[in-house]
Amino acid sequence: MTDISSGSARQATKFIAIDGPAGSGKSSVSKEIARRFGYGYLDTGAAYRALAWHVLETGADTADADAVRAAASGFPLHQGLDPDDRRVRVGDVEVTDAIREPRVSAAVSGVARVPEVRVQVNEMFRRIVDEAEYPAVVVEGRDITTVVAPDAPVRILLTAAPEVRAARRAGELAGENAAAVAEALHKRDASDSGVVDFLNAAPGVDVVDSTDLDFAQTVDAVLTVIERRRSAADGSAERGASHG
Repeated sequence: MTDISSGSARQATKFIAIDGPAGSGKSSVSKEIARRFGYGYLDTGAAYRALAWHVLETGADTADADAVRAAASGFPLHQGLDPDDRRVRVGDVEVTDAIREPRVSAAVSGVARVPEVRVQVNEMFRRIVDEAEYPAVVVEGRDITTVVAPDAPVRILLTAAPEVRAARRAGELAGENAAAVAEALHKRDASDSGVVDFLNAAPGVDVVDSTDLDFAQTVDAVLTVIERRRSAADGSAERGASHG
């Protein structure tokens, strides 16, 4: 696990950390939570996708760790925190749609498997949150609750049964073959789980299983966790003050 840098206590309080596998609903739910509270929203998966796109544009293969390291060393990513403005740029090129193409989806695991790149990108995420003008940022990804912000006051693993996740992802990708989408999702789960465990909650992480929940119910379940964690934190602060 990578330690978070100096000023970590103040920085960590700005995180609402949400992890989960593809199709669990973490992106749409995280954006809605950010809107409700007036917080920023950071899709960390988009950053990895943008880096994969960047590697492919150089003519390299993301299976080539050296090529990935070289691309990451001068990676001009521009990604805002407005939950309703999800444009992503690499240099002067807008890649918002391009990073969702199948060729990028197939290549992104290669980027995420390079340890030095993960360290570099995770530091970038912490810096973005620390410098954000928002009071807090909802950050979603694969190892936010365990590596990027293990001291965040709210840490949630949002999950769902594999068949439900596959059906949701197929529904998002109009025109795509459902069986092919399911196979790609399972393959990515298997590949990425060798790098970070995003299917099981670490100690202290709350689990929200959305298998039998619709979108509104899932948002409500996450809001319940946030409010409970906030109440617990406020109670601890009051007890600390009374003993001061």
